[in-house]
Amino acid sequence: MLAQSLRASSSRSPELSLPLILSEGTSSPYWATYLRFAVLIALVFAVTACGKIGDKHKEANSSTPEGPAVINGLALNREPLIPPGAQLPDFTVLVDKAAPAVVNISITQKITTHRPSEEEEQAFGEFFRRFGPPRGVPHGDEGPSDGEVKSLGSGFIVTPDGYIMTNAHVVTNAEEVVVRLADKREFKAKVIGSDRRTDVALIKIKAEKLPTVSVGDPSKLKVGEWVMAIGSPFGFDSTVTKGIVSAVGRSLPDENYTPFIQTDAAVNPGNSGGPLFNLRGEVVGINSQIYSQTGGFMGISFAIPIDLATNVSNQLKVNGKVTRGRLGIRLQEVTKELAESFGIDRPTGALVAQVERGSPAEQAGIQSGDVVLKYAGRKVESSRDLPGMVGSTPPGKTITLEIWRKHHSQEVDVKVGELQ
Repeated sequence: MLAQSLRASSSRSPELSLPLILSEGTSSPYWATYLRFAVLIALVFAVTACGKIGDKHKEANSSTPEGPAVINGLALNREPLIPPGAQLPDFTVLVDKAAPAVVNISITQKITTHRPSEEEEQAFGEFFRRFGPPRGVPHGDEGPSDGEVKSLGSGFIVTPDGYIMTNAHVVTNAEEVVVRLADKREFKAKVIGSDRRTDVALIKIKAEKLPTVSVGDPSKLKVGEWVMAIGSPFGFDSTVTKGIVSAVGRSLPDENYTPFIQTDAAVNPGNSGGPLFNLRGEVVGINSQIYSQTGGFMGISFAIPIDLATNVSNQLKVNGKVTRGRLGIRLQEVTKELAESFGIDRPTGALVAQVERGSPAEQAGIQSGDVVLKYAGRKVESSRDLPGMVGSTPPGKTITLEIWRKHHSQEVDVKVGELQ
């Protein structure tokens, strides 16, 4: 009877084959039908309940009008930071506007050279390289030798009557400087002056009504902002590369007076002295150095902020040299441990490690162990910030320092001296 009931139910309901278990003596077909219907209802309720649980899980992991999306307990912005469909900027308009004012610079130098040892070459490869190295440098097998060196660099026109800015290392010891414009005209240039500390030089050609660049404000640059470089890498005139600002205010070894702009715009030998533009077509820096272990581009390049370069070039134009302020102190970084021992809430400022005898700092009463917090009202976040601030101060000017001494802040007036 049990086997017959099962076969019968299966034949009558081919769409629902359920293994109904009937006790002995239960032979009514109505009872079997009732059980099948009850099981079907139970399955419907079970599926519905699972659906509701899934809906609650989706609600917990999706955006709502009142709040952000939540995935695995992490809140996410409902709108992406970069709009969907956003495109890369079009640099064609910038190039049309800026490229005519960028020049190629060829230099002839007479120098005495020697063949570097393998150790010297390896050591040099580990440090920052200025790009724009000479081509055809004679390498004698024994001892030094005299030779003529030709090298390449870049520059940009800042006045219609032919003043051009470039790097100091591009024109150092130059016997002849030739400038080639974007329209292929060539002029011999005169070196007005150069400043080794900032690596800025000003040269002049005899020409009129030249295209010039627009100058921007590098203090408004933001990390991640698009920038564009134009120059003559390896002699390829008017080469355009682009990238983003990787960092600002970057300090390099032995470069205390320049808060560099770091970018990942591709620059190579020959780009040295060329301009770095923002998206408004304004010059914000002069390409000066790269970090490389091979001599070629590795994604890290550095530009001199144009406001600093302009200050230097103006002094070169008027005086033929650059004067800088001097305090006469040696600095040290304020670490977390030092900040705690001084009673400062966080590592900030520039620690005075040593005061030179007879210096402006000594005459003003500055002591070893003082922490400079502000210079002429400007915050000093790091020991790297202070040299540039002091260097840009005209000698003879009196400024106010805010220092931290013996767990208290106080102000000290200092008459700035001149750096020799």
